[in-house]
Amino acid sequence: MKYHVPVLLNESVEGLNIHPKGIYVDATFGGGGHSAAILSKLNGGHLFSFDQDSDAKQNALESEWFTFVHHNFAYVKNFMQYFEVEAVDGILADLGVSSHHFDDAQRGFSFRFNAPLDMRMDRSVKKSAADVVNEYDEQNLTRVFKTYGEIANARRLAQEIVARRSESPILTTDDLKRIGQRFCNPQTESKYLSQIFQALRIEVNNEMQALKDFLVGGLQILKPGGRFVVITYHSLEDRLVKNFFKTGNVEGELSQDFYGNVQTPFVAISKKVIVPSDEEIKENNRARSAKLRIVEKHG
Repeated sequence: MKYHVPVLLNESVEGLNIHPKGIYVDATFGGGGHSAAILSKLNGGHLFSFDQDSDAKQNALESEWFTFVHHNFAYVKNFMQYFEVEAVDGILADLGVSSHHFDDAQRGFSFRFNAPLDMRMDRSVKKSAADVVNEYDEQNLTRVFKTYGEIANARRLAQEIVARRSESPILTTDDLKRIGQRFCNPQTESKYLSQIFQALRIEVNNEMQALKDFLVGGLQILKPGGRFVVITYHSLEDRLVKNFFKTGNVEGELSQDFYGNVQTPFVAISKKVIVPSDEEIKENNRARSAKLRIVEKHG
């Protein structure tokens, strides 16, 4: 089984407009599919690929033009300074969870398997999904489910979790799944459970803050004329990336000059969001919610 089938591979790599001697960042290495495609276009350049999951290290590529960075992409600027790289020609990020995470039952990312309620991408981090479910108060659980899962009945779900854990700890994916099933109808069960698991995963891995830090750091290290390419999978990510690419800040606040012209560090390369073809979705169902955005930093 493949570690991860890269989504929108050709479109995203072409979007980088790769120069053979350029310096590039793949912020989400995973199975190395995007990195391998970037590396194949380099001749004297260099690729730095980030992944906080120790499992990804086994996929590291053998090349003098490649460096694997076992760390969260939130620190992309810090590591480029560490490697004495002043600026890069392009940055690519394929956000979300890899197929490997969903298919590895023991990681606890999927409700398809009964497993410890973990969901840590970096297993050196102490806080797991079980810790969140068993230790957060009702107000904080409601915040997590409402903000990161966009769950309408978040408070009722949080109340039930607090009540059930007082009887016995909620330690497995099946424990949580059984609670979630009480609050949805069978027709929408899969979507509802996905929202619950997504919310916990984002909280455990501090994904939204990491994404904000990555976008800001990426802008700072990107050369004028360099490309920023990001694939998102849910509305929270996509809204943040869309607004950042439009305004240059994570708040999404537009600034204008004296004449009312919008001040932004980017120009859109893809005027419309790019989505997978029907053929790609048929071959890889996990591509169905992917959205690709490409911008270029003003010269």
